[in-house]
Amino acid sequence: MDVEAIKQRQAFIWAQGDYTMLSRQLAPAAQALADACAVSAGQEVLDVGAGDGNFALACAREGASVVACDISPGMVERGRARSEREGYDVEWVEGDAEALPFEDARFDCVGSVFGAFIAPRPEVAARELFRVVRPGGTVGLTAWVPDGFMAELAGIGRRFAPPDLEQPPPELWGDEDTARERLEPLASRVEYERRRLVWQADSPQAFLDEFTASAPTIAAARQALPPERFEELSALMGEMIERNNESGDGSLRLEAEYAVIVARRRG
Repeated sequence: MDVEAIKQRQAFIWAQGDYTMLSRQLAPAAQALADACAVSAGQEVLDVGAGDGNFALACAREGASVVACDISPGMVERGRARSEREGYDVEWVEGDAEALPFEDARFDCVGSVFGAFIAPRPEVAARELFRVVRPGGTVGLTAWVPDGFMAELAGIGRRFAPPDLEQPPPELWGDEDTARERLEPLASRVEYERRRLVWQADSPQAFLDEFTASAPTIAAARQALPPERFEELSALMGEMIERNNESGDGSLRLEAEYAVIVARRRG
C-alpha cells in the first residue's frame, strides 16, 4: 500500500469543492459525539480530521479549549475562517491522523467525526488517537456503518476511482466487532451505538444537484473523469438516492446510519 500517495490524494480531494453542504449535513453527528464524550468546560480537546470544524465548534460551545487538525491545508483554511467568523478561539494546524503533531497525553478528549476513519492504516490511527489522550481520557469516533446509505454511496465512487487494494474500506470502522477489535487493546472500555442522520430536500434531484455541485469528493471526480464517465457516476448516484428515498410526496428524506464509538484510555 502506497500510504503517502493515499494521504496526498486525500489532502488534495478535501480541498476541492465547497464543504458547506456536507458540513451542514454532518453537524448533528458532531454534537452527538461531543455529548457522548461528555465534553465540558475546562477540558482540552483535539478534533482530528476536523473538516471545517463541526466537532471543534461543538466542543468550544461547551467551553472546552480546542485544537483542530486536518491533513488538508485547504480544509484547515476553511476551518480557521469559520471559527473566526463564529467567534470561537480554536487553534488550527495541519495534522495527519497517523502522525499527530502533539505530545503524549496532552488532551482530555480526542474526537473525530468522519475524519480519522479514512486514514489508510486503522490500527496506526487508533494508536495515535490514544497516544495523545491522557490516561482516563476519552477517544471518540463516528463512522458510517457498512450496510448504510453512505457506504453504498462510497461503493459507487470506488467503481470510478478504485482504492489501493490493501486499504480497508473506511466503513469497516462502523462495524461493531471491527471497532472493538481495533480499540479494546488500547482502552479500558469501548461503547458503540448506532444513530441516524436524517437529510431532507425539496426533491431527490435537488439533493443530487447540490451534492454533485459542492461535495469535495465529487468536485475531485469531476476534474479527474472524462465527461461521459462523470455523467455515469452522477446517474448511478441519482438512482441510489431515488431508491433510498423514504418520502412519498416527491420530496426527499434520507436516513444515513452511522456509529458513535467512545473509548476510554486506561488510567
